[in-house]
Amino acid sequence: MRLYPAAPGAFREAKTDITYEGFTIPKGWKIFWAFIGTNKNPKYFDEPESFDPSRFEGNVPAPYTYIPFGAGPRCCPGKDYTRFVILTFIHNLITKFKWEVIFPDEKVSGALVPIPAEGIPIRLHHL
Repeated sequence: MRLYPAAPGAFREAKTDITYEGFTIPKGWKIFWAFIGTNKNPKYFDEPESFDPSRFEGNVPAPYTYIPFGAGPRCCPGKDYTRFVILTFIHNLITKFKWEVIFPDEKVSGALVPIPAEGIPIRLHHL
C-alpha cells in the first residue's frame, strides 16, 4: 500500500495562507494531497521504489510520512477493518498455500488506482 496506494490522494483546505516552493496558496483553497508522493519520498524512505516490509520492523514512520489510508480526522473510516482483513488474508495465504508468481517482474500502471499489466496471475498449491 506504500508503493501503490488504493486511493490516489485526498483534497484538503488551506487553513491559512502558505507559501510552498515560491507559490502562494491562499487560505480556503482546496489542495490535492497525492499520497504516493508522500509514501515514496526518499527523505523518509531509503530506496522508496523497493518493496521491503522489514523497513517497518521496530520502526514507526514519522507522522504523515506513510499514509495508505489518508490521515487526520478524515482518514478512511474502514482503516482498522481493512487492516484486520488484510492480516487474516495474508496469514491464510502464507500458512495454507505454497504460491508461485507467474510473472515476477510484472509492470504496474494506472492513473488513479494501480493496475497490474497481467492481472497478477499466481499458482496456488494447497498444503
